[in-house]
Amino acid sequence: MVGSDVVLNCIYTKESSFDLKDLFVYWQIGVADKLMIVTYYLPQNRSARHYNNQYKDRAHLSLDSMKRGDFSLHLYNVTPQDEQKFNCIVFQKAQRILDVVVTLHVAAPYSMPMVSTPSGTPEGEELTITCTSMGGYPRPNVFWINKTDNSLLDEALQNSTVSVNALGLYDVVSVLRVRWTPNLNVDCCIENVLLLQNLTSSQTEETETLMGTKDSITKNPEDTHERRTGATGTQVAVPVVLLLGAVLAAAAAVWAYRRCPRHWTYTAGARAARPELQLTDHA
Repeated sequence: MVGSDVVLNCIYTKESSFDLKDLFVYWQIGVADKLMIVTYYLPQNRSARHYNNQYKDRAHLSLDSMKRGDFSLHLYNVTPQDEQKFNCIVFQKAQRILDVVVTLHVAAPYSMPMVSTPSGTPEGEELTITCTSMGGYPRPNVFWINKTDNSLLDEALQNSTVSVNALGLYDVVSVLRVRWTPNLNVDCCIENVLLLQNLTSSQTEETETLMGTKDSITKNPEDTHERRTGATGTQVAVPVVLLLGAVLAAAAAVWAYRRCPRHWTYTAGARAARPELQLTDHA
């Protein structure tokens, strides 16, 4: 999760004891001529760690752990730019003993969508409804739903703009234009595929501004967008456990499908599936 700390595993299991003076350890990202060193260890500079500026003070190797064959990278205050393939290469003297690629997937939950519309629109006139959600990752999917029959509204009626904010997270503004009727009742749903997150806020003809919550909708709310602050004082998502147990995963899936109709959520062929929120090692 954005703002959390993570350990990227790189462990040698064939030996349990190493002499640091025999080791050369490199963590890097990129490919071919675009390689970027994250951090590395050289025996002649035992107390020094060398960083690229992007990872200065955020990437750490434990000398004590390396003596036991654990060359894992400790990465602090994860950002969206850290969604990379990290390559761990370890030499013992002149022999390469480890070459591991760890893929880090990054996510951040979106804020509850706020839906607003101008008041006093005459019946039969075009009504403009705006849905806003902020601070999520990766890029969201946006749906407008007709609650009378639970169907998706025509994409031609809507225009969604997704932008990247100063923190590298996505903000989305979706505008729906429909004819006003007394029984108008639509939902705006923001979907984060990686987190199985569906956030829905309703709009009816009786309400001018609505903020969605897990169980209710409030009229004309004050600013309830929570600010999540990390060690550097920037807005980040609250860290959560990276690896979810089977029970929690099942509960999350049930909640996601309860929030938005199953017949259109995660439909086959609609989009490529993202991997689960975990680290995957490829030797």
